[in-house]
Amino acid sequence: MVDEQVKLHIGDLELALSPSIGGSIARFDWTGEGSDPFPLMRGCHSGSTNVLEAACFPLVPFVNRIRGSRFTFRGREVVMQPNMAGDPSVLHGQGWLGRWNILFANEAETELAYEHQAGEWPWTYEARQHFALDAGGLTVRLSCFNTSTDPMPCGLGLHPYFHCGPDTVLGTHVTDVWDIDENVLPLAKGPAIGRFDLDGRHICGQGLDHGFAGWGGEARISDTDWPVELVMSSPDAHFFQLYSPREGGLFVAEPVTHANAALNEPEEEWPELGVRVLKPGEEMTLSMRLDVKPD
Repeated sequence: MVDEQVKLHIGDLELALSPSIGGSIARFDWTGEGSDPFPLMRGCHSGSTNVLEAACFPLVPFVNRIRGSRFTFRGREVVMQPNMAGDPSVLHGQGWLGRWNILFANEAETELAYEHQAGEWPWTYEARQHFALDAGGLTVRLSCFNTSTDPMPCGLGLHPYFHCGPDTVLGTHVTDVWDIDENVLPLAKGPAIGRFDLDGRHICGQGLDHGFAGWGGEARISDTDWPVELVMSSPDAHFFQLYSPREGGLFVAEPVTHANAALNEPEEEWPELGVRVLKPGEEMTLSMRLDVKPD
């Protein structure tokens, strides 16, 4: 498969998209001060067709895991195949593994679309991503439209990777965290204190792969060696998923609309856990803004 990228460029910012590789962001770079491009996200290796090496990809129509790759909705059992080697729980929906079509593209804006036909996920839907680049940053708007004739559970998220080192600091507010088992599935929920406090946290190599509730909707990412500070915001996401592997080098900070494995909980708990049920013809959206602030 050949990756034909779409490139946007405004001022000191450059964005490269890979529609054929999960509608992913391949690179997002800052080119200010006449220096070499500075990667604002982890950049995709040249020529890679592995979405797990992208800078960011969409999560639709659910986020993170479904326990055991199955759940029940209004008397219908939905059984899916795991979609990542070594993990028994299906992850992130279908959009991140599909080919997206280009609806339009120019230097400042691009819109991509993905159409899902009913299969293991027994509903049809259309997802869209709108990317808008300006001199101050990037806005991504992800949407999902239920095109089936039945109500469909839905959740959205984005999965950006960031470089990190010993001086990389994440500043964000969360109230609660779920403990996890050996399969990264949630157990009991408790207060986000101690090792789960993310306010002014040195974030590299922390051995975290956890979901958080009560997210304040903004995260600041900075490093004394970086020429810029990043401010990520998402008014539509009240949950936050963080991955910071012990080996360091990168971390993932995901704005998401529902908790991990929320689809496995009773439907009456879904509103509190962030899952929406879309009526036929109904749409939901999630926006993420990345402001780039030169030091």
